[in-house]
Amino acid sequence: MYKEQYPSKLLEEAVDAIGSLPGVGRKSALRLALHLLRQPQENVHHFVDAIADLCDNVKYCKVCKMISDEDVCPICSDARRDHRTICVVENVRDVMSIEATGQFRGVYHVLGGIISPINGVAPSDLTISDLVKRLKEMEISPENPVEVILAISGDVEGETTAFYIFRQIAPLGVTVSSLARGLGFGDNLEYADSLTLGRSIVNRQPFKA
Repeated sequence: MYKEQYPSKLLEEAVDAIGSLPGVGRKSALRLALHLLRQPQENVHHFVDAIADLCDNVKYCKVCKMISDEDVCPICSDARRDHRTICVVENVRDVMSIEATGQFRGVYHVLGGIISPINGVAPSDLTISDLVKRLKEMEISPENPVEVILAISGDVEGETTAFYIFRQIAPLGVTVSSLARGLGFGDNLEYADSLTLGRSIVNRQPFKA
């Protein structure tokens, strides 16, 4: 197979590094590397420092597992939020998508993925046990209800994950709901428009096992 020749080992290493990003092929990686070479050095150093700072210093919220600059994220530390309505999502991007709708004033729990045997992702690889522990520490009663919204993509793996979580948390006395099906089967929250996603949250329905 033809292998592109590089005039510089440093350039080749940069292309290898950039090309390791998801969705970036070697041609795109080469174009980006050459673009960086044309930028002022201070711009490139700022770019590199920002990525390094992200990797070295970002934290995961002790409560919801969202990325944060502090031990507890701004959403979980906001007393104005409804802390008895917890929206369970697959990843950080889903939190950002839901927040962009302006339709949800509860809090979140980030799973860090979905159950996927074909990809080797088991329930123990996700933060499901943390969610169960979090709920057990709350006082739940008819007078003090807690609602858990399963805002997980509606494909087969998402449905499997939602059903597994339902079985883990339903015995705790929580109300479990899911997004209204303004989102089609297999739709990813990340790509849903804000209006559709917002309506799906507002018109959420009891979860059907």
